[in-house]
Amino acid sequence: MFQHILLPIDGSATAIAAMEKAIGVAKAFGSAVTPVYVIDPYPFTGVGADFGYGQDQYINAARADAAAAIAAAQAKFDAAGIPVQPRIVEAHAIWRGILDTANDVGADLIVMGSHGRRGLEKLVLGSVAQSVLAHAGISTLVVRITAGQGD
Repeated sequence: MFQHILLPIDGSATAIAAMEKAIGVAKAFGSAVTPVYVIDPYPFTGVGADFGYGQDQYINAARADAAAAIAAAQAKFDAAGIPVQPRIVEAHAIWRGILDTANDVGADLIVMGSHGRRGLEKLVLGSVAQSVLAHAGISTLVVRITAGQGD
């Protein structure tokens, strides 16, 4: 039924829960899986000489976080016996990077976690899952975790 699953990851508990679901779906349908970590290279704005230094530090830290999340995903899928082709991509909007990658790899299912932000936090930080759902042209499974399970 599903030939190719795209799994956005960020190292969070919700991403790990989504990974478990993706493993189950991949085993059930023999699906290919592409874990993807999307880095937003411009998460803040600034002015002056200090901005460039802060931006470089941010990008280096983001790339290190991405590599760690991808390595953890690779290990989980290896343990499950499911080959993956992970990607790290940069996109100004995380949701856009997810959808562009889904298109690039020919995914027919996105499995992703949702942090369940509400109120002011959602207004300020936005909802990647909500944006993906609003713009995706393919099936999307959003995984939530219950209180006490995670981040």
